[in-house]
Amino acid sequence: MPVASLSHRAVLRVHGPDARAFLNGLLTQEVEGLAAGELRYGAFLTPQGRVLYDLFLLGEDEGVLIDVDASVSEALWAKLKLHRLRAKCTIEQADVAVFAAWSEPPPAGVWIADPRLSSAGWRAYGPALQPSATAEDYEAHRFALGLPDAVRDALADKAYATEADLDLLNGVDFRKGCFVGQETTSRMKRRGGIRSRVLPLEVEGAAAGDEVLAGELRAGETFAVRGRRALALVRLDRVAGVPLTIGGRPARLEPPTWLPAGSLVAKPEDIPA
Repeated sequence: MPVASLSHRAVLRVHGPDARAFLNGLLTQEVEGLAAGELRYGAFLTPQGRVLYDLFLLGEDEGVLIDVDASVSEALWAKLKLHRLRAKCTIEQADVAVFAAWSEPPPAGVWIADPRLSSAGWRAYGPALQPSATAEDYEAHRFALGLPDAVRDALADKAYATEADLDLLNGVDFRKGCFVGQETTSRMKRRGGIRSRVLPLEVEGAAAGDEVLAGELRAGETFAVRGRRALALVRLDRVAGVPLTIGGRPARLEPPTWLPAGSLVAKPEDIPA
């Protein structure tokens, strides 16, 4: 069982009687019912519905731990402080290590199943574990599953929640009350307005920022590349059953197992002649 220390992650602690209600009004995930020891996935959006920070939420007895990319932890801390107003809670950086395991079920105890996808593995917080793999190994595992990481993949403020696949990866609770960016997110989901999603492609020699073409039509853009694997925000109606290129190199779409059947349907006018 590979175990990696995710040193690129940081943890914030929101603690106090209003902690869950406070976060519930901001984040895409339902937080008020989060039990101690339970892990959920969600995001903080812009008012327009684009993803700023995707994150994990771990319930504590009187608060919530927020597992977020370390590069944005201070920015998230500042955002939360700005919105706190009179909520009875404290927001602080927490000295908690983050670990991930995958491939094989880990021993019971400290490990919690990744809420996005069963094949994503498990996460652990705080204990001194002995790594047997690297964070780069975990990134390879994530890419193999086609799982976006909005901050790490440079999607922040560029992709809507549904485009970043949060709705397919248990990152949005559409039954909860208001949250920042809810109006756009709900409208795109309920009215079938999802035209683009982040999906994996196989290609040789691509770089982040390369254009994805379906024939001569623009079909999207790559945001993160690892080896022959690229994650790109692509038009769903332009990448189905047509030759794709990235930077002039042949590319092949590899729809992940978690993508619903029927998501990739080309319109006749978008099929290259």
